[in-house]
Amino acid sequence: MGVQLGRLHVSLGRACGRGLLPVVPDAVTAEVTSPEQAVEKSHRLTAAVADKGTGSAFDVAAVAALDQRRELIAEHADRCPRQATPEGAHGWTHGDVQYRNLLWEGEKLAAVLDWDRVGVRPYAEEVVRTAQVQFGVDGVFDLARVSAFVGGYRSVMPLEDTALADGVRRLWWKRMTDFWQLEFHYDRGDFSCDELFTADEALLHWWSDRLDQVEDVFVAG
Repeated sequence: MGVQLGRLHVSLGRACGRGLLPVVPDAVTAEVTSPEQAVEKSHRLTAAVADKGTGSAFDVAAVAALDQRRELIAEHADRCPRQATPEGAHGWTHGDVQYRNLLWEGEKLAAVLDWDRVGVRPYAEEVVRTAQVQFGVDGVFDLARVSAFVGGYRSVMPLEDTALADGVRRLWWKRMTDFWQLEFHYDRGDFSCDELFTADEALLHWWSDRLDQVEDVFVAG
């Protein structure tokens, strides 16, 4: 799968070079949520649980998770990414590469589906996000598969160590400061992603305890 992602990025770059996609800008920036902003969001959601919750098991778990998240943010605030400009090369990316969006014929990739998130991003961002979606399951990273995936990608598309380390740190912090499943539940009344919240919380805590180890595995891939 890493090889396929690398080939996809190469193909998108060629499409851009032939005028089939707009020219890639010289630089991209990535907004970083501050610890203070994240804590503010967490307090707003705690109030939303009190206002809109029914006392369900999910409500109880959400309040406990928000309390724990504030503690986690305070503990790791000094590891927040400081630069607005990500490290490494950038270009056109798919935006949601995962097994649900890959159509296979036997061992051959026949099609890549669901292009609604296509955009210009750091390549490392898509590499790390894809690895997290694929191999961050049951509350842990399968680090052996992460290493194989990154190695496959880099066999097709060179990517600097610094870019990968920066990509890991940025996605980890994004997960630290993001509460989208709870926003779906309490702001939109959409409960379809509830089960993802518990799994993502478990992975976040596991990842935070091993941040350096996870970065090292990506870089060594």
